[in-house]
Amino acid sequence: MTRTVLIGGGGTAGHVFPALAVGEALRGSDADVEPVFVGVADRLEARLVPEAGFRLHHIEAASVPRRPTPALLKVPGVLRGAVRRCREIAEEEAAAGVITFGGYVSFPLNRAAARSSLPLIVHEQNSVPGLANRVSARWADRIAVTFPGSATRFKDLERCVVTGNPVRADVLALDRAAARPAARAAFGLDPDLPTLLVFGGSQGARSINQAVADAHGRWGQVPVQILHAAGDQGHGSAAEAWDRARAEHPDGPPVQLVDFIRDMASAYAAADVVVCRAGATSIAELTVLGIPSVLVPYPHATADHQTENGRALERAGGATVVADADLDGASLFAAVRPLLEDAQRYEAMARSARAFGRPDAAELLAGLVLELIDGGRQS
Repeated sequence: MTRTVLIGGGGTAGHVFPALAVGEALRGSDADVEPVFVGVADRLEARLVPEAGFRLHHIEAASVPRRPTPALLKVPGVLRGAVRRCREIAEEEAAAGVITFGGYVSFPLNRAAARSSLPLIVHEQNSVPGLANRVSARWADRIAVTFPGSATRFKDLERCVVTGNPVRADVLALDRAAARPAARAAFGLDPDLPTLLVFGGSQGARSINQAVADAHGRWGQVPVQILHAAGDQGHGSAAEAWDRARAEHPDGPPVQLVDFIRDMASAYAAADVVVCRAGATSIAELTVLGIPSVLVPYPHATADHQTENGRALERAGGATVVADADLDGASLFAAVRPLLEDAQRYEAMARSARAFGRPDAAELLAGLVLELIDGGRQS
């Protein structure tokens, strides 16, 4: 008899990709389990989940405004309706258990699981737990965390398990050395030049975009080429910044500017060093691949959790953190240059990053799910 596991994770790639990775692990297990997703019709999961071959139930969910606004008055009613709908879905699917990946989309499913007495796993991607997970943790049978230090931020320490953050299958399976020639060719890069990959997420990061262009005249004889994903919103201003940089420093390194990279596995294969934000998904991908990085935490992240994420990897020796307020062309160049010129330092950071990574995260979480629905709940 097939058992259904409901998975909640949506809104952003940081929630959707780990959820999909665990869905794939459950689908690929020997157990007779069907992962079924719960999400919102106009968010990222509405496209990515069906593309991955999973069924998706839609609910209405409301984010809680950070400051008092009229929209706050609608939240209780929407939340009650979402919890009610999640309980209906659980009944329709005869759900055996629930696993969620944070964010306001997951909260109604967590509450419904508690009210329906279903086994529940809550996964926290970041060093500092978000509000939804802090509240939902009181109902969870297991609290899975990415960073070991995160466990101390939950009251029920005995329910916490360090699993790491699940990584999508195409990244996990990547052989960077074997894929590098084709990847660099696909991006129009020189096959032999060390490559700096710079990105700031789907919307881009203005400070990173400006800093990498401002560093254009500093490279001198350092052999490097740059693959820069400026984001959908930042591409126009980044293109203007690069035009000015090239005009002022025509002898600067080759640059390939794109708006958004859809095939991140190929981008990682092409790269030697990465500059990016310190999101949990980016860190998980960089570490399972052992890519040295310069991390620039998003300064407005809730509870400054990206700084905590980045510092955890920096303490382990796998990254250098540059605060957004300190980022400019000079600081970016100073952070990246040693990794391109000092082979021993590069290899040490690559080893440390790889040691920090958890390539088995999806399987560990899938195992926790199966353990719970097979009767391994904690009282």
